[in-house]
Amino acid sequence: MSEQRIPEKLRRTLQPADPSRIIGRGHPVGDILEAHEWEVLERQLGKLRVAAHLPDTVRNPRGQLFGGFTGAYVDFMSLFTYWAGHPDEHSRKRGWLSTLNMRIDYFRPVEGPRFEMEGRVVHRSGTTAMIETRMFEPNGAWDDASPLVYGYATMKAAG
Repeated sequence: MSEQRIPEKLRRTLQPADPSRIIGRGHPVGDILEAHEWEVLERQLGKLRVAAHLPDTVRNPRGQLFGGFTGAYVDFMSLFTYWAGHPDEHSRKRGWLSTLNMRIDYFRPVEGPRFEMEGRVVHRSGTTAMIETRMFEPNGAWDDASPLVYGYATMKAAG
């Protein structure tokens, strides 16, 4: 794996001045998901909750989240959950992450226009972490039995 550091322009995008945001404009995937508009509801070590909206560009012809883009949401939330509350979350030591594995279970369609996501580190060993991401309706009902989507990703710090 490359030991390259994150370029300064991207680092600024990953560290927005507004603490209620996880990212600014300028990240290719983040811009497609319009992640610069996500609102942080909770951020602590190994846990991240955000409120998001469903852009038209990621909807299928029925107006629901297109299944292929669900993986982008799970991957993106996993990346930010890995660093949530970590001492290096906003430091220059924060480096690249690689997605080693991802699994997604679709229980019900994500129809928007708003929804919430929660990411949680369920296991960390050295530079590798297993992270679950759940997507919910925005009604605040965070019952473990009622997610719209359940995703599981293994992330590794790559330098």
